[in-house]
Amino acid sequence: MSTIKEIIRNTADILRDGGIILYPTDTIWGLGCDATNSKAVKKIYNIKQRDDSHSMLILLDTVSRLQYYVKQVPDIAWQLIEAGDSPLTLVYPGVRNIAPALISGDGSLGIRIVKDDFCSELISRLRKPIVSTSANITGDAPPGSYADITEKIKESVDYIVPLRQDETKSKTASSIIKIEINGQFKIIR
Repeated sequence: MSTIKEIIRNTADILRDGGIILYPTDTIWGLGCDATNSKAVKKIYNIKQRDDSHSMLILLDTVSRLQYYVKQVPDIAWQLIEAGDSPLTLVYPGVRNIAPALISGDGSLGIRIVKDDFCSELISRLRKPIVSTSANITGDAPPGSYADITEKIKESVDYIVPLRQDETKSKTASSIIKIEINGQFKIIR
C-alpha cells in the first residue's frame, strides 16, 4: 500500500503530464486536471459529454493564491471565506491565468479554497489549481460516494486516487455564491 506522500507525488506527476484524475475532494468525488492545461480541460469536457459553454470550477489550496487567478478579489470574498464552515465555491469576476475553456463568457469562474488535506497537499505540490467537477456524465446525478461512480467514468481517467474509496456516507456538492466587484452577490446553490 502506498503512503499518502507517494499518492500525492504520483497524482501530481499525472496532472503535470496532462492526465485526468478521479479523486476525493472536500465534497463529492471529482474529475480533475491541471486547471492551466487547455488540452486536459478539453478531455474532461469530453468525458462528461459537456458543452464547453458550461464552466467547471477550480480548487486552490490557500487564499494567498487567489490574487494570481482573480484580477481584483472583491472585499466580500474575504468575509465569506472566513465565515464559511462548510465547503463554499465563490464565482469570481475577472479570472486570469487559467485555461480559457474554464472561464465563463462573462469572465467569471468558480473557485473553492479546499479544507481537505489530500486536495490541499496535492495542489501545493503541483503549484497550480486543479479542476474539480462532479464525476458523472452531464445530466446524470452526481455521485455521493465512490461506489456511485459509473464504470464508464472510472475507465475514462488516467488515474483513480486510492483513498477513501470505501466511505459509504454520501456527500454533497458545495454551496455556490456568485460575487461582484461592488460587493453584490447571488446565491446559486
